[in-house]
Amino acid sequence: MPVPVSAHRLRRRLATPFTPRSLAAVLHAVVGLPFALLGMVLVVVGLLVGTVLSWTALGPWLMALTVRGATALGSAQRGMARGLLGLDIEAPARRGGGGALGWRRAVLGDRAGWRAAGCALLAPFTAVAPLLVVLVTYVYGALFLAHPVLKHLNHFTERGPDGSEHHVSLQVNGVQFDSWPRWLPVVAAGAVLLLAAPWLLRQAQAPHRLLLRSLLGADPSAQRIRTLEETRAQAVEDAAATLRRIERDLHDGTQARLVGLGMHLTMIREMITAGTDRDQLLAVVETAQGNAKQAVADLRHLVRGIHPPVLDQGLDAALATLAADSALPVTLTAGASRHRPSPAVESIVYFCAAELLANAAKHSGATRVEVEAEVTDGSELRLVVRDDGRGGAVVGAGSGLTGLLARVRTVDGTLTCDSPPGGPTVATVRIPLA
Repeated sequence: MPVPVSAHRLRRRLATPFTPRSLAAVLHAVVGLPFALLGMVLVVVGLLVGTVLSWTALGPWLMALTVRGATALGSAQRGMARGLLGLDIEAPARRGGGGALGWRRAVLGDRAGWRAAGCALLAPFTAVAPLLVVLVTYVYGALFLAHPVLKHLNHFTERGPDGSEHHVSLQVNGVQFDSWPRWLPVVAAGAVLLLAAPWLLRQAQAPHRLLLRSLLGADPSAQRIRTLEETRAQAVEDAAATLRRIERDLHDGTQARLVGLGMHLTMIREMITAGTDRDQLLAVVETAQGNAKQAVADLRHLVRGIHPPVLDQGLDAALATLAADSALPVTLTAGASRHRPSPAVESIVYFCAAELLANAAKHSGATRVEVEAEVTDGSELRLVVRDDGRGGAVVGAGSGLTGLLARVRTVDGTLTCDSPPGGPTVATVRIPLA
């Protein structure tokens, strides 16, 4: 007998605290604070000693070695974040110089190195909260959940006023939780802590993620130049691919049908001249008419792939059409008509919504989807697609989300996807209107 979908979802929820991704986040929280403290001590000692000895020839060399060590620590932090948190941070470009003095000058003048040193000094403060969350949720949650068993092993002796002794395992404000049914609140509290552990840990790690992304990533100006180069190349490739597709579709489909239509018209003229039977003539006319209709349909399909005609009525109407045609129930909240964006932005948002709805229907196992499109502060168009599926979607690894990211980056947009195991999946597209 098949297991109901709700039972599968409940099983996934219960197993979420112990999935590989959740346990990897726990490992990062446990290892992150000692590693950050070690890095902070090394950087502080190196910079202080280098500053004290700055009047000698040894001081600048010690400071350069400290900055380069902070860069190596930053590389290790990026590796840990990538392997355990799934946070991919682009490494900044290194500056080089000829000879020993050139190397020292390049290291001391490298902004990325000093940002890595600043990260080493601040990382311990942002790594404390995740470790505390692991201690409270996982450790105490497991202890509370196993309280009926552990109470026989973990107890202390309390002496009463009359000199009698009792064994007490857990006591709060004079209330002892060491007998049935007083175990139930303790066990329930342990279960709640364990179930809430992944979400609480993600929230506690958010400042640490932000710190690593801000100080260990590529320099914003250099990254901006690289992004412009990549998006320009992507736009050129997309335009060339679109032209090749249009040419192929016209040559293989519409052109062949129009050639066939011309041949049939020639046959009709010859048959009329020769006085051919009326039934044979009508058969050729019907064939020519079918070719003409199919050629028109091919042209409409080709035009729809370039610019959907429904967008002429506005983005809200186009999204409503997508929601109506979706295989899943879609709740649409559209408010982009008050500040209508440019046709290019509308087209990109439309194709992003279509791709995200298709992914939700094919891969997520969701039962419903929510789509929101609105203009925030009159300067940015935001598209949010949320489903209640199994989660696990990642931008990259050859997925369709990678193509969407490349598409939105051509207009300085961003695409983020928050999809923890067990769901929900929330994909957010932000595109500036200017």
